[in-house]
Order: sequence, then C-alpha cells, then structure tokens
Amino acid sequence: MAAKADRRTPLVVVGDALLDRDLTGSADRLAPDAPVPVVSECAERIRPGGAALAAYLAARDGREVTLIAGVGDDPAGLALRELLAPWLTLIPLPLTGTVPEKTRVLAQDRPVVRLDRGGGRVRGATDEARDALRSARAVLVSDYGRGAADALRDVLAARPPLVWDPHPRGGPPVPGTRLVTPAEKEAHAFAPDRDHRGGGLRAASLDAAVLVRDWRAAAVAVTLGPRGALLSYGEHPLLVPAPAAHHGDSCGAGDRFAATAAGLLADGALVGEAVEGAVSAATAFVAAGGAAAVPPAGSERALAALPDTDDPGALATRIRAEHGTVVAAGGCFDLLHAGHVGLLQAARRLGDCLVVCVNSDASVRRRKGGGRPVNPLADRVRVLRALACVDAVAVFDEDTPERLLGELRPDVWVKGGDYAGADLPEAALLQEWGGQAVLLPYLDGRSSTALLARAAEAPR
Repeated sequence: MAAKADRRTPLVVVGDALLDRDLTGSADRLAPDAPVPVVSECAERIRPGGAALAAYLAARDGREVTLIAGVGDDPAGLALRELLAPWLTLIPLPLTGTVPEKTRVLAQDRPVVRLDRGGGRVRGATDEARDALRSARAVLVSDYGRGAADALRDVLAARPPLVWDPHPRGGPPVPGTRLVTPAEKEAHAFAPDRDHRGGGLRAASLDAAVLVRDWRAAAVAVTLGPRGALLSYGEHPLLVPAPAAHHGDSCGAGDRFAATAAGLLADGALVGEAVEGAVSAATAFVAAGGAAAVPPAGSERALAALPDTDDPGALATRIRAEHGTVVAAGGCFDLLHAGHVGLLQAARRLGDCLVVCVNSDASVRRRKGGGRPVNPLADRVRVLRALACVDAVAVFDEDTPERLLGELRPDVWVKGGDYAGADLPEAALLQEWGGQAVLLPYLDGRSSTALLARAAEAPR
C-alpha cells in the first residue's frame, strides 16, 4: 500500500471495472491489401480501467481504498485482481460473463483502433458490499453502465456519495449526490430536451443547470478537456480553467478528475476547491501521457498527482524518495501580483513539486517596516495555496529562510531576477546537499511596494 494512507480519509469506490490493454508500436506503411496502417513491433501493457483505474489512482495518491466492482475468475478478471492486489481492497460483485476488456492499438503513441470484448454485467449485490458502503466515510461512484451502481442503488440512495462519475450507458446519480462529473458530451446526452445550438460554454452551462435540477444533485461539474471544468449549483456557473493546455492522450483523465475530487471532498475541501484541485490533477495527468503513462501496478515510483499540502517537509521527503525534483521559492508575497504568479509558474515547471517559503508577519515587518504586511500570514498562505502551481506552503520566522531550507533540502531554490547573485546567501547552503540556486526573469515594474504606492496616490 502507498505511504501515508493513514493521513487521508479512506475512500470506497463503487463501479464497473475494466481491463485496459495498450498495444504500442510504429507505423510507416499501409497494408498491401487495404488502406490501413501496419503497426509493427508492438509492445503490450495492461492496466486497470474504468472504476478500477479511479480506485487505483486514488490508492497511488496515498489513500486507503476499497473497490466494489464486478470481477470474476476469468483470465481478464484474474489479471485485474493481480494488478490491484498490492494497492487496495477488492470486494468483488458476481458477474454474468467476463470482465470487459478494452484494447487500444497505438502507432507513434496515437490510437489507430480500439477493440472491445467481454460483456460482463453485475448480477447482484453481496452483504459484504452493502456493509462496506454503509460504514464508508467517503464514496465515489464510477458508473460505466454495467450494473454495479444499480445493484447497490438502494444503499447509495440512503447515504448519497460524495462524487458520481456518470457515463452514457449508466443510470442517473442518486438524489443528494454532492458532486456529479459528466464530460461535456455526456452532459449533452443526459439533457436531451435541451436545444444545443451554439454549443460551447453557454450550452454546457445550461446542461449543467438542467442536470442539477433533474438529478437533484448539490452540484454538477462538466469537464471540458483542455478548457478545464464548469461548476454549477443550478445557476451562475463557475468556470475553472486548466492551468495549462495539453493536447496529449486524454484517456483516463475523467477518472483522474473524479478520484481527485472525491479525495479532496473526503478530506474536507469545499466543492469549488475540490474541482480546482481535480482540474489541476487531470491537466497534469494528460501532460504526463494520460493512462498510457500510469505507472505499472508493480512499480514503486509514482509521483502523486495530488501532493500533501499540509506537511511540506513530508512532501519534499516523499518526492525525493520517488527520485523526483523538489523546487522551492521564497518571499513575502504580501500583495500577490502578476510578477509573483509568473515566477511561481516558471518555478513549478523546473521539478515535480513546488514548496513556497513565505515570511511570517514578524519577519515581514522587520524587512519592510511598519505597516507591512498589508495582508496577514493566514491570508497570504491561503492565496498561495490556491495557485495550481503551488504544492505546499512553509512559513519561516527568521529574516532569511536558511533554517527552513536546511529542513526541506530542495534540489532547486528559485528567486526573482531582480536579485543579484551577491544577494543570494542561500546559494552556498544549497551546495551543501548538491542543490542549485537559480534566478528567473521577473516582470518589469511589478512589486508589492509599487502597488501600494500607486494605491496611495490614487484619487479617493
């Protein structure tokens, strides 16, 4: 089981498990008997799919996970059991038929064709599954329309889940579900009486409002691919943009989104915060290569898509243990402005996590004088943590962050380009453990001091 599972709320995932297979090769010619590509030298890789992928991703995030899904003793079912066994607890539901298999043939990492087989459907619930649901602290339903959610609908209706990830073949979520996460096309299909002429955000907004009402859900988040997600409580939707646009393999991004949102809600996040975190996680997932890049089940190296922001030291330790790169940046961040954001975004791209080291209120006063900071520490930390590029925030009370850096031991320490080399006392410290201090370009004319000066000069 992944490390630190005891720090996060356990999650029960209910849904339809698939076995996914990728056959990846190269294609440089067409077949002589038909105008189709010849994919040669194929390498085969199998992984969990459907609800099993959502559960697997949540487990690799460091969470205790129980999966309730239809899994038999057919070859695909046995392979799926073997993949999942080291990571989570499986409560199998009886199947009619075999575990569904989805095989993609890819050439140059682009899908050429998909082959589906195995029409197994869940034929009933078990007492073990019902008991697990009744005692669950947090539930995610991943309904691929093969009977698992329907078999347990009465228990789910009695205790509505945190997240319901619907798919076209599945039924509606139970009333009272806290967050439903259809993709854009799925939302259109689930709101058939709507006129979708015009499309785009307007159509997605209207679909979401209809679904909140019809499903009696607390909220609906329509996922929009590289555009992010649209969160609706019935009116005046919130657009949560993706932190970056990636047009790679999106297979599995919906499962990544749902698993992240469910985990955050389980740990006490607000719905809006959970959707923001899920958008960031899904974006990072696609950027890393999508489902095809999910670490094999036997692999111990898996940089979690959702770092633990409550313990910066533990985060840094974990990333180093996984052979990742820890990046740290520091400052007062009193009035967060475009220069800060650009610097932090650039810093995050240098490694696998970004820890922001922020001066305490007393430290800011010693550096900046009376009247500073304008924003107290709690507000500055909250704003920084809301940035998608920031994985954790650490506070130091000294004038400089050497003590804190000695604890975190980052691989890279970032400062804005307005610092001269001589003004980086941290550079020598970083060398002690093989780290590197770097300067990044800073947007000209952006500073908290300049903002305060302009505000003071503005007519009242």
